[in-house]
Amino acid sequence: MQPFERRGTPFNVDGLRRSSAWRSVGVRYAVATALLELVLAALVGYAAVLTTLGADAGLIAAVSGAALFTTLVAACGGYRHERMGDGPAEFQAVLRAAGLVAVVLIVVAYAFDIQIPQLVVFVAVPLTAAVACLFRYGRRRRLHVARRTGAAMRSTIVVGDPSSAARVIHDLAAAPHHGYRIDGVCLPSVDAAQVVADVAVVGALADVVQVVADRAAEVVIITGSSLGGDALRRLSWALGRAGAHMVVAPDIVEVAGPRLSVRPTAGLSLLEVEVDAPRRRLVAKSIIDITLAAIAGLVLLPVVAGAALAVRLSSPGPAFFRQTRVGVDGLPFTIWKLRTMYVDADERRAALLSQNEGAGLLFKLHDDPRVTSVGRFLRKYSLDELPQLWNVARGDMSLVGPRPPLEVEVEAYEDEVHRRLCVKPGLTGLWQVSGRSDLDWEEAVRLDLRYVDNWSVAMDLMIMWKTGRAVLRGAGAY
Repeated sequence: MQPFERRGTPFNVDGLRRSSAWRSVGVRYAVATALLELVLAALVGYAAVLTTLGADAGLIAAVSGAALFTTLVAACGGYRHERMGDGPAEFQAVLRAAGLVAVVLIVVAYAFDIQIPQLVVFVAVPLTAAVACLFRYGRRRRLHVARRTGAAMRSTIVVGDPSSAARVIHDLAAAPHHGYRIDGVCLPSVDAAQVVADVAVVGALADVVQVVADRAAEVVIITGSSLGGDALRRLSWALGRAGAHMVVAPDIVEVAGPRLSVRPTAGLSLLEVEVDAPRRRLVAKSIIDITLAAIAGLVLLPVVAGAALAVRLSSPGPAFFRQTRVGVDGLPFTIWKLRTMYVDADERRAALLSQNEGAGLLFKLHDDPRVTSVGRFLRKYSLDELPQLWNVARGDMSLVGPRPPLEVEVEAYEDEVHRRLCVKPGLTGLWQVSGRSDLDWEEAVRLDLRYVDNWSVAMDLMIMWKTGRAVLRGAGAY
């Protein structure tokens, strides 16, 4: 009997008899999304062409345009339930489809000399894409809440050696919103352990397909080096017939998808890891930083002025606080903030060291007596950070990046932590949208290093989007 061959009846029968949670829910999720986006696109399109084409012709045009939009979203993979609920793929599909719709309308107008209202191309299409993305984001948030209670999960089997399997189980258990429910582990030998990271061992490597069929598992995650070459290839064939997906978790930590690409060479699938950000991405980041910082600075100038006035009236001292921080490549720069502490805060710090609640190199107190009443409000909603838009416009900082460290902190860095200085420090970052001051030092460093290694323009935009929610909640700010 060949490895991964199921004993007895064909091994796809049992797996097809039962429908797992996400396989059944995901199809309904995708169909409902498609129907609602069809209606949404039709309504927006109808409103855009009503005054130009009239009621009847406008309805026909709107329905046709909506059908084109949803068809292109489907062609771009936007309704594949495997991709929905996690990752940026579904949003990218909506944006690509909207761009294609605009191109199609322009081509049709030019080729057939048809007057298509500019309102449709430049307002209705972008508005449809924006509302569709917001709608998907809302549905995704509800899905993530459901997944934290154990609903709509993918039944998953982890295959590998105990240490690598434990790492994968720990990471996935800490992020249930991704939708993987670990139902068992398959090890090289069932005698190696009966439980791995609180998950039962359900078989050996040769039993993977049998386990998948018996448990109607949707996903098999291969980790470590227990399987490779022909064995991995045969397993992929068997899992395909069993109706399960195979995912290989490479033994590379904190490397995100955009940095990885598969390069087929000489019959091999070489996994290429991007070791440095391309220049075009650096230029795009700089343009976004300067543009958004300038716009936000002008719009928020009255807020900064009002906050500065409140600082001056609430306690003696200047409205703004300047401090030397360490920037990209270890170069020092002067950071600007609204003052949130009394002017003698530095002198009083030594007396409070014994009460330090921060971890690692950070000094933090939940109820720091040096913080003024106005300062507490400014810190809660990160208003004290707004003057740093000037630092961003000057090029000292970026909108998104690691927290700008003090010189004394950098002097105490361990070797790997110096990696944080390879990019510009940020006004916001993964640390801020993941808990801010509630994070311990090790977790803050891990998040900063993850950003430095994997940053992209899309990641920056996502972090900026999540920053608004984190600021309004005020969690972890003190």
